[in-house]
Amino acid sequence: MTAHLEKPTPQGRVFAKDQRRAAALPLGGLGAGHVALCGDGALRQWQLHNIPNHRGHIPGSFFALRLMGVDPPSSIGRILQSAAVPGLENPAPNVSDHETPGDSLASERWPFVDDTLFEVAYPYARIRYVDDALPVEVALEAVTPFVPLDADASGLPLVRYRFTLRNRSHEFVHGWLASSLQNSAGWDGVTPIRGNRCGHYGGNVNRLIQRADRTAVLMDNPRLAETAAGAGQLLLSTSHPAAALPRFAAADDLLRYMSTLQAVYPERDMDPREIRRLIRERAVAMSAPVGPSAPGETWNAAVVAAVGLEPGASVDVEFIHAWYFPNRYVDFDHNGNGTSYRRSSFFLGNAYAARFGDVAEVHEYFESNRALLLGQSQAWADACSNTSGPDVIADIASAQGSLVRSPTVFRSEDGTLFGFEGSLGESTLNWNSDAGGSCPLNCTHVWNYEQALSRMFPQLERTMRDTEFRIQGADGSIPHRVVVPLYLPQLHGVVIGGPANAALDGMLGVFLKSYREVRQGAGIEWLTTSWPRLVLLLEHISRTWDTEGDGILRGEQPVTYDIALTGPNMFIGSLWLAALRAMQEMAQLVEPGMAARLGDRFTAASAAYDQLLWNGEYYAQTDAGDRFDFGDGCLSDQLLGQWWAHQLELGHLLPVERVRSALAAIVRHNFRAGFTDFGVANRIFADGDDRGLVICSWPNAGRPAVPVRYCDEVWTGIEYQVAAHCLMEGMADEGLLLLQSLRDRHDGTRRNPYNEVECGDHYARAMAGWSVVEASTGFRYDAVARRMSLHRTPQTFPFLAGSGWGTVELAGSSLTVRCLGGVVDVDTVVVGDDPIPFGERLTAGDARRLKVQHD
Repeated sequence: MTAHLEKPTPQGRVFAKDQRRAAALPLGGLGAGHVALCGDGALRQWQLHNIPNHRGHIPGSFFALRLMGVDPPSSIGRILQSAAVPGLENPAPNVSDHETPGDSLASERWPFVDDTLFEVAYPYARIRYVDDALPVEVALEAVTPFVPLDADASGLPLVRYRFTLRNRSHEFVHGWLASSLQNSAGWDGVTPIRGNRCGHYGGNVNRLIQRADRTAVLMDNPRLAETAAGAGQLLLSTSHPAAALPRFAAADDLLRYMSTLQAVYPERDMDPREIRRLIRERAVAMSAPVGPSAPGETWNAAVVAAVGLEPGASVDVEFIHAWYFPNRYVDFDHNGNGTSYRRSSFFLGNAYAARFGDVAEVHEYFESNRALLLGQSQAWADACSNTSGPDVIADIASAQGSLVRSPTVFRSEDGTLFGFEGSLGESTLNWNSDAGGSCPLNCTHVWNYEQALSRMFPQLERTMRDTEFRIQGADGSIPHRVVVPLYLPQLHGVVIGGPANAALDGMLGVFLKSYREVRQGAGIEWLTTSWPRLVLLLEHISRTWDTEGDGILRGEQPVTYDIALTGPNMFIGSLWLAALRAMQEMAQLVEPGMAARLGDRFTAASAAYDQLLWNGEYYAQTDAGDRFDFGDGCLSDQLLGQWWAHQLELGHLLPVERVRSALAAIVRHNFRAGFTDFGVANRIFADGDDRGLVICSWPNAGRPAVPVRYCDEVWTGIEYQVAAHCLMEGMADEGLLLLQSLRDRHDGTRRNPYNEVECGDHYARAMAGWSVVEASTGFRYDAVARRMSLHRTPQTFPFLAGSGWGTVELAGSSLTVRCLGGVVDVDTVVVGDDPIPFGERLTAGDARRLKVQHD
């Protein structure tokens, strides 16, 4: 039988031995549900059912292989995962990625493989199974299509698993490769499942579908109402000639079934149609049960592909797992408004359910668009893997996509994007559960750091701005959390979770994010519509905090540390200065007469803040109160607004030499090489020999009795922000030190490289990491000016430019801009300080080569 071999997965980050322990890559579409492929080859962290649950476990879902030779007694069976990686005596606090479910798949019938190698080049995950007893080499490649800028193509509730088998023996080998999946229709996503038993199960139905080109099992639960939260479907499918066990209860049932299957390769290179006929005709000693599952039980299902290999030959076998759970409801408490909607029936739905009528349509869409979906996915993986410069930059470029498509994010039926701060987990057990979304919803101060989503899916990011303006109060204020559905009362005039009152840093971020969206292609019409809202917000901030009219914001300043700062400080100050500059640039586009006034306000405010807060080394805080202020502390976030300003090409907000001095002080005082002797007042995200950047330190003594909350913690989002800023200021050594330390902590041994934890798993603040990619390359894009900018140094990297994406390669005097998706509209490319006319629209597949002058 002839096999079609696709291009190999691009080289990614490889995890071996102990580094597999906590490595787990979420698979599944943007806002469409997820399952993680783990370093040992197991499928865990099942989150298909519209609720984040990092410990979600669906038993009976695995892969198995039986191989036979022509002559007896050659027969060998393996469950295709390794034994769990032994635990550590000191697992990392606040994470659970290293945990394995209690009901192991270990079977007396068939053992696990000896070992695995795990490789990730997002969106691809690859397992290489290591077992000398197997006569074939076995590898698995798993992917959910990821197409930058196309949220629908990237939002499929589906995973494609492709196995590649190569016969390394000197004999003909045949056998059976199985994919098993449990019918989880009706499950609530949280209640423990024991084998095939759970109180939410009962009446589950599995239907075998056999077509000329496909064998599949469709799973649902007809006893459920169509509106039930757990109502839905799953599909397990293969186009390879296959048998099927559509209903069984335990893993050993499937292994026994595979042992009863007879060979279907009496002749080599048999036509697939003949193989299918033989599979259907040849009796086996074991048949599947019939009918719906008993109360409290469900069925597992398996499709079992026939394989036959001559010595040295290879074959690909593909399985599709697809799901369809359309009924997302408000099943979480809205922080701080005094009202719980947990028992409500407020419907949110899922965007994918508005496109597809059932799971079969999901599958058909994938098959009809397979070449484009997988071609674009591979192009993105290649672009990230081939990023030049230090390996840590390519690693971050690849990993950021996994955060965008984590369970933290979902899309309602109308396509609007919403995001929790994170997914409740081990790190939230001190105040909440370990299942559900952390701190609903669209938290402005946490999402102030996010950049990856805004570049990869700018149209979705724009819906977050539209939501903010929709809930804006009559006084201009915007609460830092959203209540859904949006017609419900919003959090005005009430205590909000986190800082008690609406977060000032979050409101300042609205200006910056709005200007970012304009630069990413939102258009002048969108800005014109949003402009009155921005002006109203500016008036509210000025009236409430600029009480002395000198440009310095004073009084209670609620911020992302879940407290309010009181004295003037550069954390708020730098955001305010960046906001004034962003408003000035937007005014030039829609209300030019206002731009000069905003420029004057910025100039005065910059001078006032600089004079008031500069302590000779960095920017401190004046008029500090007794609780939660940081006084003369060195705050890692003190230049957050400058990080934003550089991304938006707004220039320096403060004297350049002082900015760089303060940035150097942050690294000098707040970076720690080891935490063994370090007392942490709150949560521990770095310990032992870890290296990381704490939020605040007091190099000149004077730590307050009640310091700024979380001061001793290490947050990856802040580390990315400071590291990117270092790269922007030409401080490469400091920036790379922070980045390498961060990714070393997440090497798979104790922490998952694809789950950066803060107040919950897959924390949104970590999406600041995309700014590192742009900082290291100098890439900027302005859709209004139709301008692209980059550093002059030789480099290759992926770019995301509003309506198009691709790669840039600068080698010697040759610059090549290649469009891999969408449309790239650019009039000018600025290399270093030199503008080069571009003047050409690129569509997917187009490339433009330019000549660049040497320095």
